[in-house]
Amino acid sequence: MAMIDRYKTPRRSPSPTRLPQKPRTTIVLALLTTALILLFLSFSPFRTNPTPGPLFSVIIDAGSSGSRIHVFAFSQQEGSLPLLDLNRTAVLRTSPGLSSFVDEPVKAGDSLEELLWFAKQNVGQDSVGSTEIRLMATAGLRLVDGDVREKILESCRGVLRESGFKFEDDWASVIPGYDEGLYAWTAANYALGKLGGDPQKTIGIIELGGASAQLTFVSDEVLPTEYMHILKLGKTTYNLYSNSFLHFGQNSAEQSLHELLKSGSIKSTGDPCMPKGYSYEKEMLEIKGTGNFTECQSVSFDLLRNGKENCTFQECRIGSAFVPDLQGHFLATENFFFTSKFFKLDRKSPLSHISSAGEKFCGEDWVTLKERYSSTDEEELSRYCFSSAYIVAFLHDSLGIPMDATRIEFANEVGDIRAEWALGAFIVQRMASISKNSASIFKSTLAPVFLILSLSLFIYLSVAKYRRPQTKTIYDLEKGRYIVTRVA
Repeated sequence: MAMIDRYKTPRRSPSPTRLPQKPRTTIVLALLTTALILLFLSFSPFRTNPTPGPLFSVIIDAGSSGSRIHVFAFSQQEGSLPLLDLNRTAVLRTSPGLSSFVDEPVKAGDSLEELLWFAKQNVGQDSVGSTEIRLMATAGLRLVDGDVREKILESCRGVLRESGFKFEDDWASVIPGYDEGLYAWTAANYALGKLGGDPQKTIGIIELGGASAQLTFVSDEVLPTEYMHILKLGKTTYNLYSNSFLHFGQNSAEQSLHELLKSGSIKSTGDPCMPKGYSYEKEMLEIKGTGNFTECQSVSFDLLRNGKENCTFQECRIGSAFVPDLQGHFLATENFFFTSKFFKLDRKSPLSHISSAGEKFCGEDWVTLKERYSSTDEEELSRYCFSSAYIVAFLHDSLGIPMDATRIEFANEVGDIRAEWALGAFIVQRMASISKNSASIFKSTLAPVFLILSLSLFIYLSVAKYRRPQTKTIYDLEKGRYIVTRVA
């Protein structure tokens, strides 16, 4: 056997030769890929299993002059907009509005009983418990003092909690005016089938309510922060201008006119916005109608400029509010539509036609008008002189729409669907609920998938440890190198 010379430095030996090992990285990647596939299969936005139907959702539109309950029947596939069942969708309106309970706020909830009975009849007893109900109050309650407003809402919440419907306290609230506009815009474009497509091909909406007016449309201008609203529906994002013009609704504007006439702030021999021969009392003062459409339009324009002295922008078209240039086509609803319908005008009539019809109506004698429109309530009839002049002042004098333009359509319905903001509220809330549920499913899916992955890695490493071959390293003096050998 060869001996080591203790007095000579042994030559440097090469590193020991190692046995080849299995590609552990490949196995780990395979396990990770498997976990990701499981994750994809358990949570995929492309699944199209329809939700069982019909489903229902209930929205109470608590307006300034009354409350409407909307029962929406629908079906829906994941990732898609809800599909309305028009045969089972229903609406009921009652008066007065919640704002009339300022002196007895605790009784406000009682006014909902008839509406709730109507909803239960349409939903069916078996579906009541799973059907969400929301109360959304608008301009009428916005004008009520905060403490009284909250008492009115709490009275309504008490009734809704006991209704049997699915309800949470924060589902009864006063919504911001711009939300009302966003919801109305959503409803109109849903009815037209324009949601989910090119935002520039959507239609704008102008609402003329009783206490406020709303304007919402897609704008490519750089907007002040308070007027810019981003709405995401499914995979499409909309950059919208939206604003509510409080106190500029038709009823509020007419009330302002009466106050100015009473105080003598308007130099006129009577009310130019009432037909000739019509008279009314305002706090013991008799005011007679003069039926002067041109003067009424001028006064209306002055009303729409009220507050302009507080404008902080380069230009304010209505009050102190910023309004960009109107782009595209618009749907004009509520009192815009009611006035156009009264005069039997075409849906796409230019403003010049409303002006001509209003001027003729205002100049008619009141007795003649009552005979011609005998089936129309007299108080309602008297208002069409003002409404026609106010519409022209609003759309033409303030917003700059040409008198001969035909890009404004006066309508409350698109096909068989009413373009009411409550419908838009239902769609937005429904899509938000689906998005929230999807996020919850995603989070609940992650935990088990990663648990499976962790267990798989642990098992692999444990098995690999015990299956690793036992070796020892020795130095072969004859060959002058280290050798790794297995141990039996």
